[in-house]
Amino acid sequence: MRVNFVLSEVATGLRRNLTMTVAMILTTAISLGLMGTGLLIAGMISEMKEIYYDKVQVSIFLADDVTDEQRQAIQGELESSEEVASFLYESREEAYARFQQQFSQQPELVANTPPDALPESFRVELVNPERYEVIAAQFPNGVDGVDQVRDEGEFLDRLFSLLNGARNATIAVAVVQALAALLLISNTIQLAAFNRRNETNIMRLVGASRWYTQLPFILEAAIAGLIGGLLAAGGLILTKVLFIDRTLSGPIRAGIIPQVEWDAIITNSVVVSGVGVALAGIAAYVTLRLYVRL
Repeated sequence: MRVNFVLSEVATGLRRNLTMTVAMILTTAISLGLMGTGLLIAGMISEMKEIYYDKVQVSIFLADDVTDEQRQAIQGELESSEEVASFLYESREEAYARFQQQFSQQPELVANTPPDALPESFRVELVNPERYEVIAAQFPNGVDGVDQVRDEGEFLDRLFSLLNGARNATIAVAVVQALAALLLISNTIQLAAFNRRNETNIMRLVGASRWYTQLPFILEAAIAGLIGGLLAAGGLILTKVLFIDRTLSGPIRAGIIPQVEWDAIITNSVVVSGVGVALAGIAAYVTLRLYVRL
């Protein structure tokens, strides 16, 4: 097989259908970029679950008019409860200091929040986090100095449900874009094969195998898929530099969301580039086998 001839045919094919090739590359890049974004979101969700679910607590917020006797009574019940693994009392001052630390990158929010806006509380870690109802029944809202009992696990479930929805929506859009890219690849290959039908017929007449005549078209699609994958990888890099490391720097430093490391960006970039090459090459091969006789 003459490698130089095959490569020259590939270059000629890419130039001959330049506008469709550009459209194919851009559509592929968008779909792969969305897929890479979905993978990043999925990785962040997994890390956040490991961080937060290991620290799930039940917060017993005390009323503004709680007395020392009521506070001590609550503490005594927590100490004697078999459901409680550990607990920590947090005063108003300590709660406000923690609030200032967590939202240090949002000075306007801190400035507009008065020091007495955060109630004192007991932060309770349960032996079995799923038995939140036992603590809620033991300390009913509005009774004996208790304002409300809040399960952080319930909030986390809603949060991760929302994040999972965003991830699934991103992947769904990526799948739709990928289908559009595959259809565009198929049409481009059919058009390229039709325009070069005389050349391929002559090659078959002089003894060239079917695989040899199909290879330039498959390589054209694979190269376009690779370029689309590289563009998607560049989009992931820009997302980290311009959005994650800048816009989300405050929540990341506060430990609210995990940092997206460069290893994850590189891994996802390799994955989307490989997927782009594989999908484009397979789509071109299937198109040639089903719709084009070379």
